[in-house]
Amino acid sequence: MVDFRLRRAAWVVRRGGVIAYPTEGVYGLGCNPLNAEAVYRLLALKKRPVGKGLILVAADIDQLSPFVIFPSPGIKERVRATWPGPVTWVLPVQGGVPAWLHGGRGSLAVRVSAHPPVVMLCRKTGPLVSTSANVAGRRPCRDAMAIHRQFGRALEDILPGELGGLSGPTPIYDGLTGKILRSS
Repeated sequence: MVDFRLRRAAWVVRRGGVIAYPTEGVYGLGCNPLNAEAVYRLLALKKRPVGKGLILVAADIDQLSPFVIFPSPGIKERVRATWPGPVTWVLPVQGGVPAWLHGGRGSLAVRVSAHPPVVMLCRKTGPLVSTSANVAGRRPCRDAMAIHRQFGRALEDILPGELGGLSGPTPIYDGLTGKILRSS
């Protein structure tokens, strides 16, 4: 990946923009999770209700500590055994986490990625919103051309790069029960 493109994508995120970037299985839409205007713009682009909640992706577990709680050492051990990697976990939120992230549910989906473009981007921006790049009800985008077809020029940047080895979005597990909520 060209360093200029990575720096530009990070700059766009820090300035409140919404970008598309390659994840483990599909392109994701991302923004600064603490920037309400950016998050609501992302939700409007996807035509996704705020009540569904979002996923945060990070370069390491420390980036997620302001957002989620590991209620027991056993749960933390189970989750850490899959990270970094293409597994998303739903965990209880820390106090003060904005409702636009968890949708009023009291839990938040989070992932520590091992996918190089995601890791490099999160090292420059901190954790990111990570939701599949698609308008609700349409197939997730797997390349820049599909992103242009669905979103036109509505995104401030598209970070180029290869997708990871998954054929779709990451699986999601309930952190408290271990139950699968979405398969890959």
